[in-house]
Amino acid sequence: MNEVGVKKFSIGRISTYVFLVTITILSLFPFYWMFVIGSNDTSAVNKFPPAFIPGTSFFENAQKVFDNIKFFNAIINSFIVSTCVTISVLFFCSLAGYAFAKIRFKGNKALFIFVIGTMMVPIQLGIIPSYMIISKFGWINDLKAVIVPWAVNAFGVFWMRQYIASAIPDELIDAGKIDGCTNFRIYWNIVLPSVRPAIATLGLITFMQVWNEFLWPLVVLKNEAVHTIQIALRTLNGAYYQDFAMILAGTFMATIPILIVFLVFSKQFIAGLTEGSVKT
Repeated sequence: MNEVGVKKFSIGRISTYVFLVTITILSLFPFYWMFVIGSNDTSAVNKFPPAFIPGTSFFENAQKVFDNIKFFNAIINSFIVSTCVTISVLFFCSLAGYAFAKIRFKGNKALFIFVIGTMMVPIQLGIIPSYMIISKFGWINDLKAVIVPWAVNAFGVFWMRQYIASAIPDELIDAGKIDGCTNFRIYWNIVLPSVRPAIATLGLITFMQVWNEFLWPLVVLKNEAVHTIQIALRTLNGAYYQDFAMILAGTFMATIPILIVFLVFSKQFIAGLTEGSVKT
């Protein structure tokens, strides 16, 4: 490689790293600023220039959070709901995705189009009928009210169907049938091990979505004992005075679990998103 080529390569590579570092800083800044305000007093919100250095009041603000809400109880509730919904979505969506991708039955395409069509219906339109159904079951103020309605979703079915259709060759399915495997055994022993990156990606997306869900839990969970963390944080807002430092300290602590989950599964998440992008 000549000198000009080396310079172009170096400039291009440096520009790429500068761009990536800049995007990373911009992405992390809101989280950092949340910690800054959460470690100062509320007056830091209105300071000009704004505070950029963490203060010494984080533990004091955290204690206020613990005094005002059942923080750890809400964290446990959110973890239970998010975990149950994630496991349910991974099982049912992967099973439905396998059926749509590899099992030929009458109305396959029409039913799949219908499932995809439900993604265009705003969630808010289903709140009233969903509330009426949950009320009939007697699940108001019960965690089942925020688990069962989210047990399967159209996006998960679409994601798994597309992934299985491209990642699992028909010959592999046929070989399993020749060996006497049932459709469920083919799904369990052949399909699932082959689509682990897609499973990890869908699981992470689902867990984060359910953890951050606010509207539906607000409607059906009135009792403080069953509050999820997002609903519990909402109760920190006072009617006449808002302690922003306390609120952001609680929000910062509530964000840590989801960051840990993302870091643990980030490798599988990236593998699932990039699978098939490079032809081997």
